[in-house]
Amino acid sequence: MKSSRSPGKGVNTSIKSAKRVLRIEAEAVKALIDRIDKEFEKTVDLIYSCKGKVVLTGIGKSGLICQKIASTLTSMGTPAFFLHPVEGLHGDLGVLDKRDILIAVSNSGETEEILRILPTVKRMGIKLITLCGNPRSTLALSSDLVLNISVKEEACSLGLAPTASTTATLALGDALAVALLERRGFREEEFALIHPGGILGKRLLLRVEDLMHTGSEIPWVKENTRMKDVLMEITTKRLGVTGVSNGKGELVGVITDGDLRRALEKYDDIMERKAKDIMTKNPKRIEKNTLAARALHLMERHAITSLFIYQNDKIKKAIGIVHLHDILGRGILGEP
Repeated sequence: MKSSRSPGKGVNTSIKSAKRVLRIEAEAVKALIDRIDKEFEKTVDLIYSCKGKVVLTGIGKSGLICQKIASTLTSMGTPAFFLHPVEGLHGDLGVLDKRDILIAVSNSGETEEILRILPTVKRMGIKLITLCGNPRSTLALSSDLVLNISVKEEACSLGLAPTASTTATLALGDALAVALLERRGFREEEFALIHPGGILGKRLLLRVEDLMHTGSEIPWVKENTRMKDVLMEITTKRLGVTGVSNGKGELVGVITDGDLRRALEKYDDIMERKAKDIMTKNPKRIEKNTLAARALHLMERHAITSLFIYQNDKIKKAIGIVHLHDILGRGILGEP
């Protein structure tokens, strides 16, 4: 049996509903701005000075928000973890120490499972920070610091499901994490160290020495090498280039596919020529501890596909070579 409801009307209703939800949630987050005061600053100070662990607890949707906030804090230099209040009641409170800080999240401030762990928290002398929608609740009144996450209305049309309130809590958690990141002077390099598998980690940690070809993989010819052997070296090493060394083994030039094409136009007797006749002098080079992203930027800027690598700027003998594809193959794009 076909529905008598107009498809167009249903679509319009959905659009209006979605816009209404987003408007309510945006206003809930915006309302937090005027509540960022001395209490927030004291909260940041307390967490920053914590000598123990930062532990978050909550149940239901609030518990899920706690897990996200803990993850965000940890990734930004403030180690934190989630403790389920029910598990806490059955032994997991043993992970707490008097040096720790407990952050409890409860919109009502009357969540039974959290209230039941308060006596233990108080006996241990643990500082309690609460993110709560009711500053006069039992939980709020038992806390050392309270951050007000109350909302004018939930986005749920029934006014029941946590929607705007959880969004506001999550946003406030982000504000705390970023404020602490800036207080700690947390740098990109430190972020990369705990995100080694991500693109940022690779960009900020991976260096050319981690990717370079070394030893017999380096394409090498001498200045007086005949072009027949130069071509063989380029073809065998499959990097589209070869380095050219002088009598001291120092890199004095390179021969690329482009150099070969130009030489074919210039010389009728190219096979009788030597490497020094064809090479490009003073090739670009980098030190081994250079970030791979920086090497990629250099290649792109000079329209080249390979860079020879040196131990340091004082030693003129190359110890390796890195190709454009070696860097792109690791998912690195651009300079940090």
